[in-house]
Amino acid sequence: MIETTTHGEVAVLTLHHGPVNALDLELLTAIPDALEAAGDAPVVLTGAGRSFSAGVDLKRIVAEGVPYVERFLPALSAAFLAVFDHPRPVVAAVNGHALAGGCVLAAACDVRLMSGGTIGLTELAVGVPFPTVALEVMRHAVGPVVDRLVLTAARLDPAEAHRVGLVHEVVTEDLLAAAVSSAAALAAVPVPVYALAKRQLHEPAHARIAARRGVDDQAVDALWADPGTGARLRDYLASLVKR
Repeated sequence: MIETTTHGEVAVLTLHHGPVNALDLELLTAIPDALEAAGDAPVVLTGAGRSFSAGVDLKRIVAEGVPYVERFLPALSAAFLAVFDHPRPVVAAVNGHALAGGCVLAAACDVRLMSGGTIGLTELAVGVPFPTVALEVMRHAVGPVVDRLVLTAARLDPAEAHRVGLVHEVVTEDLLAAAVSSAAALAAVPVPVYALAKRQLHEPAHARIAARRGVDDQAVDALWADPGTGARLRDYLASLVKR
């Protein structure tokens, strides 16, 4: 599900979960565990195959209904925060499509390199809202551009994503090597110094999460569990089959 390999001092965590590395409860639960197991090593997060992660496994949401959603949404936020708050350097090697939750997962990393595919927040196009943690991770990553990404559900190619600051570098050759090099360079900063700087930079996002999560996530949970949402997801999945 998550394959960990070592490249010099760098731990490379590869999402290896189905054809597009869709985020389900099991994969989300594995992410914090894999980061903890990496210890003090700098981390590269990437995906196997043609996608970094195409986002939430909507088939599981539809098939298992409200009981699954009630466990899934907290795990989704916990996985994003595990990446966002990891004290060591985390570099995203976005090797292909990074959509919806996959985009947020990449945005939670300190540095984002991208080689192909598209990246974007497609939740509203599917008909589901953003948990507070996801929205604030994105706001931290791209600032005011988050409005455009959320409301238009735009899918950006690597060059477009670079222009708006969603990715830091477009890599045309050997993405993994570039990401490993970036993570190793960041790891030259002493461990406690890097961790403190990261906490300081993230403090505004955490303040917004603390202020809004208790209220906004109640509405988010209700909308994800709403029968109308389930019907929209079924229609969306059916439309994909027809393409």
